[in-house]
Amino acid sequence: MPKKSTINFPLVVLLSWVIFSCGDPVEKKQTDYNPTNVLLITADDLNYNSVGVYGCTVPDITPNLDKLAGEGMRFTNAFVNIAVCQPSRQSIMTGRYPHTNGALAFNPIDRAVPTLQEQLTKAGYLNGILGKEIHLKPTDKFNWDYYIREGDLSSGLGIGRDPDLYYQHAMEFFSKSKKEDKPFFLMANSHDPHRPFAGSEQEERLWGDDLPVVTRTIHPEEVRVPEFLPDLPEIRREIAEYYTSVYRLDQTVGALMQALDDSGMAENTMVMFISDNGMALPFAKSNCYLNSNKTPWIVRWPGVVPEEKVDSTHFISGIDFMPTVLHALHLPVVPDMDGSSFLPVLKGKTQKSRTRVFTEFHRIFAGIDYSMRCVQEGDYGYIVNFWSDGEHKIRGDAASGRTYSAMVEAAPRDEAVADRLKMYEYRVPEELYDFSKDPDGLNNLMDDPAYQEIANGLKAQLLREMKRTDDHLAGEFEEGFL
Repeated sequence: MPKKSTINFPLVVLLSWVIFSCGDPVEKKQTDYNPTNVLLITADDLNYNSVGVYGCTVPDITPNLDKLAGEGMRFTNAFVNIAVCQPSRQSIMTGRYPHTNGALAFNPIDRAVPTLQEQLTKAGYLNGILGKEIHLKPTDKFNWDYYIREGDLSSGLGIGRDPDLYYQHAMEFFSKSKKEDKPFFLMANSHDPHRPFAGSEQEERLWGDDLPVVTRTIHPEEVRVPEFLPDLPEIRREIAEYYTSVYRLDQTVGALMQALDDSGMAENTMVMFISDNGMALPFAKSNCYLNSNKTPWIVRWPGVVPEEKVDSTHFISGIDFMPTVLHALHLPVVPDMDGSSFLPVLKGKTQKSRTRVFTEFHRIFAGIDYSMRCVQEGDYGYIVNFWSDGEHKIRGDAASGRTYSAMVEAAPRDEAVADRLKMYEYRVPEELYDFSKDPDGLNNLMDDPAYQEIANGLKAQLLREMKRTDDHLAGEFEEGFL
């Protein structure tokens, strides 16, 4: 996009840049400033290792995401701070943990908490959202200028899963940005690979026959069942359906990137791709395991972020998204955010403090409390399950498909499956894993004397962060687990 004089943008854009730019004196005197656009693409319930460049074994499962990664930087230690839809997205868009933005579960954030969209509106940005719009509440605090609901096949996004409709609406939004002569922020949210999976009986029951076209069906023999689940026929079948949805997600990513290219604004747009949480299967979504919170995180920013860059050093998380975007756009810092900007990392610098991440879980959609907290530093992760008492049994989205039912059916005749099912349903109060050797959390080291020093160090770190952020369970953790 050709550079324009600042007088062509709304006065508020010019003023916010002049007042808040952290550039040097030469930078402040320039008269040829072109604000950066932002495109955030999110997946729904995508495991971090379901992407080709992140190690997926299904051939050519995500060609568009793999291409995007090759055009920028991908992080291998990236996380969301809570592994369930609405609180994850609201955490990302406020730079705060759920327990500090007021939205522990499927409820709105506190009205006093600033949102990224409010800051961008002040700076003259056009804000747009495609899909998952109900998971950012209250709606008026997100200042959407372009608001496309999941809707039906003709006017919406094809149950949030039609790549062609994402292309059409993205092009309409980009045209609106050009017509109004405003920089943009677009949050494009695919509903894939959330349940119901593509081609499944569950999808047909829910939506009928009038569904987005599935152009590639992944078959059971093509997939590898994750190590944290038993390899049973019905589980393998559901994993194949999940990967069919992953492929359709990738087509949506491709459609969005094509729209950006066709708009002529790609060179001046920072693109980020993330997932809101892991797959909706036992031991992933709505928990605090690596498969719950770890996310593929890809950043493409022509002229700023180098191509084919892999960062395996720094830990970043959802609470860092908002401060990073504000920093990148030369906008003022919002007070009381829990996250911090990783813009220096994008520009090739080192942030020595990025060695750990804190994650949490509170309540499922039905309102049942399953409080968990986790800290991961380097290779090791410590999880505390406040709800685990040997009597309460976990419920949630992961129990609605083939996988959980297959485990229940096989347990009476298979001791290994029975043990795994019991661990999922009842858990244990404390867990410790060496994720470098055991990424699927199969070997709990909590009672191993050789790891007690590591466990104690992680517990002390977790308590400090809980106290620093006024976590309501800090006292219970200190009294019961230290």
